[in-house]
Amino acid sequence: MLPRSAVRFRGAILVLALLLFPFPVLLAQTAAPPRVIGFMTDFDVKDDAVGICKAVMLGIAPQARIVDITHQVTPFDIAEAGRFLAGSAPYFPHDAVFVAVIDPTVGSTRKAIIVKSKVGQYFVLPDNGMITQLADRDGLVGAREITNPAWMIGAKLSSTFHGRDIFSPAGAHLARGDDWTEAGPVLDLATLVRLKNTTATIDASGLHGQVIGTDGPFGNLVLNVPAETFAKLGYKVGDRVPVTIAGEAYTLPFVKTFSDVPVGEGLLYIDSRGRLSVGIDQGNFAEVHHVTPPAALEIPAKR
Repeated sequence: MLPRSAVRFRGAILVLALLLFPFPVLLAQTAAPPRVIGFMTDFDVKDDAVGICKAVMLGIAPQARIVDITHQVTPFDIAEAGRFLAGSAPYFPHDAVFVAVIDPTVGSTRKAIIVKSKVGQYFVLPDNGMITQLADRDGLVGAREITNPAWMIGAKLSSTFHGRDIFSPAGAHLARGDDWTEAGPVLDLATLVRLKNTTATIDASGLHGQVIGTDGPFGNLVLNVPAETFAKLGYKVGDRVPVTIAGEAYTLPFVKTFSDVPVGEGLLYIDSRGRLSVGIDQGNFAEVHHVTPPAALEIPAKR
């Protein structure tokens, strides 16, 4: 039989262990998980480029969740990439990280940057104007140039694969919670490259815009006309609207959805991203009317 003092000592040790043991578990449960990474490129998936970039990210942030936005941005199309980036960002967490590599001037003097939006999201991308549409909608609170070698894959950087060597590792550092001020020096937001003609304008003669893309395989025309801009022209659902696209005149009904017109007929509608669009019910407007972005768009005000 143990002496009474030994029993008391063992009991004290047991109580102390029970008090201390939960703390590591609690800390593990409450530690912030890695941020979600939204990944977008024009690399396609025919070779190993996308897989290599993901492997680089996971090597730095093993628990990160990578969501593929698309890897089939039209090659070198910065405006299309900016549209996809702005369109997808609202559906990601407010602290998400986006790695967007559409970089036709890779290896040049263009900067590799991180920008933070007022929403709280981070965007790792080349300074080529891709951030324009998102910045106009959400606003930016800061930008940094990526110059810290510790935020890159290593000293041996290629001149043609910064998606692997700079953007992927920088995105992973952000995803695991590293301080973005360590990535490099502050940039003046006013110096960031911006795209032009991202939103239609209205003057005394009406609306002037562009066809900026097509809707996947369906051939609906994506326009740079936000719903609120179109509303300024005075048209209501049910009106027939005169529209000129690439010099060709059309009169199209403004309706809510495709089935509001007979099969094969054209229509104007507000798409799921809140933009005015042109389509054909169960048809392909772009193919039928031979419209290729970018194309000029004009709509007069309602009389």
